[in-house]
Amino acid sequence: MVDRSSPLPRAAGRPYDAGVDVEGLVAYVRARGDGVVSSLGPGGEPQAAYLALAATDRGEVVLDARASSRKVANVRRDGRVALVVGGADGTTLQAQGVADVPYGGDRERCAAAYAAAFPQFAASLADPGIVVVRVVLTWARFGDFRVSPALVHDVGLPGAP
Repeated sequence: MVDRSSPLPRAAGRPYDAGVDVEGLVAYVRARGDGVVSSLGPGGEPQAAYLALAATDRGEVVLDARASSRKVANVRRDGRVALVVGGADGTTLQAQGVADVPYGGDRERCAAAYAAAFPQFAASLADPGIVVVRVVLTWARFGDFRVSPALVHDVGLPGAP
């Protein structure tokens, strides 16, 4: 079970006053453990799925999927995705990035992050019908809508435009 009570990044006594860095993003994704990922279908139409999500120490978002799923077919054709984590507690992470199906050392690193977050699914990662999908974020924004006015800050991502 995912512990959703982890503290949010704070400064000056209020969430997100100082913005959020990659470390805060990783902590937030790990504390929530789920979200919605939207990929682009063959005709460019959005296709969304509610999924278990993990994060690597580098700030990549990781999920598993059936190799035969439309999500994997979409990512292999066009890696652009959007995702949303959170919401129920009045906070959100909205993000965009490029997804792929990593191989070799990158796959092992991402699979290890996923297995650490979801040990109950670790055995499934050895199934050749299951792939690991990695999302390298290019834009991310945290929002805290529990306060007035709402606090919204972009996340400083390395290499992001």
